[in-house]
Amino acid sequence: MLFLAVDLGSTNTKAALYDARMRCIAMQSAPVDYIRTDAFVEFDPEAYLSRVFELIRSVAAHAISGERVCLTLTGQAETLLLLDENGFPLMNAISWMDERSSAECAMLEATFSRDVGYAHTGQPAALPTWPATKILWLRKNKPELFSAAATFALLKDYVIYRLTGRLMADCSIATFSYYFDIYQRRYWPEMLAFLGLREAQLPPLSEPCQTIGTLLSEVALRLGLAEETLVNNGTLDHFCGMIGTGNVTEGQLSLSTGTVLGLSTLASAPVRRDTGIPMHYGFLPNRSVMLSASESGGASLEWYRNACMPDVRYVDIDREAASRYPGDVLFLPYLVGSNGPEFDQDACGVFFGLRSKHDPYDLALAVMDGVCHLLRKNCDHIRKSGTRIDQILATGGGAKSALWCQMQADITGIPVCTPAEKEAALLGAAMIGAVSAGVFPSYAVAAEEVVHFSNTFYPNTLEKNERRHRQFIDLYDAMIHAQRIK
Repeated sequence: MLFLAVDLGSTNTKAALYDARMRCIAMQSAPVDYIRTDAFVEFDPEAYLSRVFELIRSVAAHAISGERVCLTLTGQAETLLLLDENGFPLMNAISWMDERSSAECAMLEATFSRDVGYAHTGQPAALPTWPATKILWLRKNKPELFSAAATFALLKDYVIYRLTGRLMADCSIATFSYYFDIYQRRYWPEMLAFLGLREAQLPPLSEPCQTIGTLLSEVALRLGLAEETLVNNGTLDHFCGMIGTGNVTEGQLSLSTGTVLGLSTLASAPVRRDTGIPMHYGFLPNRSVMLSASESGGASLEWYRNACMPDVRYVDIDREAASRYPGDVLFLPYLVGSNGPEFDQDACGVFFGLRSKHDPYDLALAVMDGVCHLLRKNCDHIRKSGTRIDQILATGGGAKSALWCQMQADITGIPVCTPAEKEAALLGAAMIGAVSAGVFPSYAVAAEEVVHFSNTFYPNTLEKNERRHRQFIDLYDAMIHAQRIK
């Protein structure tokens, strides 16, 4: 049996074909085209779907004739589609990156406090990312579209619908809507009433990582696959990345240092309500996922390089910064406010401790250092909740830097491992298909046989790092206080 994984990405869509031993046979990717105006970020869902189908057909051409295929989906969560009574889009898809609904966040929190929202959704704050805020915006600003919508669906669920003819909402994707109660496993009735939605306007809920059905005959012909091809609904790309890096038992933390800093770990029970770490419906039975994301990740280093060292390559910055580690300049990486664990839009970036001796490389090191302290802050909040972290599994662009990985280990006090497979989400999706098909009896067994690591960075205990982390915490508090002085 062969396993075809599709990643409905935000920057690129990807498809890959794997054999039963999870060896990649073929892989293709294509960029996503956006329509951007001010705070609006949209894309044509039919064009997006056509590109996904082209990618599937391209990698499916490498399948052995007669070999059965299981197709598993992963990808982004919050992108919203409005469908008519025939299941076709009424407008462009609204990307999760779209921020038109900032005012609606305040409206939601005026009705449902953050504590109430957290008690139902596991989310510490109402953010423009969430589809609930976009729906509220549409009701106010596009009443004709709001009234015409028979169904409000999320992107991955819509793509599966177009593949199989079955429209279902994967709970591990619905958890990012802000109208799904992760503790009751149902849509949140009071939120639906506030948004003006009927439950019948939302797809029926389904468990993640389940076989939904087989391909529609006309779709199978278009993709060059058999109608008997199985379609698995998979799970969120971050969660597939966890599977693809072996993070399928408690004690592992998946870290992605890309544009966004993302970290996720399994939890067996809901955490205390005061941790500030978002809690999500998990991809494994009776398991939640603590998932924190910060826009102050690799974006901070990208901003600094573009603004201050545009002609210097990252590899050269890395090499010179390594010769100066540990540094003596502190940086708060809150260039667009803070995400977890504070969720404070008043937060801003700060360089602290500058002297005339410092040059741009010292500040670049400080930026990398600041992102590590942000990681430590999130790890500490996770550990305070009673969830242990024995190992960090590092992916993303930041994992290419041995210096940054070592800094992460030193500052958190946790070993950092870099998986050999760079396309962890695709591999994780293929592993889901293989487990559902019985090739592996469990994700733990699959991870043991499939996942390998290229390097491990063990923490060095440096008193200077401990002292600097206390300074980082105090500096954050001082910055917030200064921001609020009227």
